[in-house]
Amino acid sequence: MKHGKKYQDSTKLVDTAVLYDTTEAIENCLKTAKAKFDETVEIHVRLGVDSRHADQQVRGAVVLPNGTGKTVRVMVFCKGDKVDAALAAGADYAGSDEYMQKIQGGWMDFDVVIASPDMMGVVGRLGKVLGPRGLMPSPKAGTVTPDVVKAVQEAKAGKIEYRLDKTNIIHCPIGKASFGVEKLQENFDTLMGAIVKAKPAAAKGQYVRSCVLATTMGPGVKVSTAKYC
Repeated sequence: MKHGKKYQDSTKLVDTAVLYDTTEAIENCLKTAKAKFDETVEIHVRLGVDSRHADQQVRGAVVLPNGTGKTVRVMVFCKGDKVDAALAAGADYAGSDEYMQKIQGGWMDFDVVIASPDMMGVVGRLGKVLGPRGLMPSPKAGTVTPDVVKAVQEAKAGKIEYRLDKTNIIHCPIGKASFGVEKLQENFDTLMGAIVKAKPAAAKGQYVRSCVLATTMGPGVKVSTAKYC
């Protein structure tokens, strides 16, 4: 792959042979943010588990103390009084069958889907559409809940879901480059704390194998995982 001049210049700011402590890694990561837009800072964590086994899955959700810097569009499947309550809490859309039909027709103008338990019969019909996009509501992620108001508020405040991909890596945003070191450090620590706490009982050996930080357009910066071993 051929990279542009800005990317090549950024690689000179990072020593790929060094495992930086968190603060230094974030500082170096921000130095590589040279795009004209406010780049997202992402974390990529490789875990010593096997996602093919149900008892070694790592999945959950956490509210980042400083949010993600992204405006989140929330769709809530509910009915009755909960529709007005969800909208009042900040949901962009709330309803039931009419939104199911819109989504089946190709409408996808949202980033998070929340559902009350009594609506899962409706939402279940959208599994083939929402599932591949990582949008299917889940009790484990807190997006299937009778308290849709709290779920909406958390989503708007910066709640993110983390889960393993097929290569046993978790990919998550922890904020924008404009946040600065302190806020990104707080978000990083919160997310890593949640991932460590979610360690499966069946996991053997070293749990956190590696961690890399990167901006949207920048190179990866390796983070020391010694304190998580």
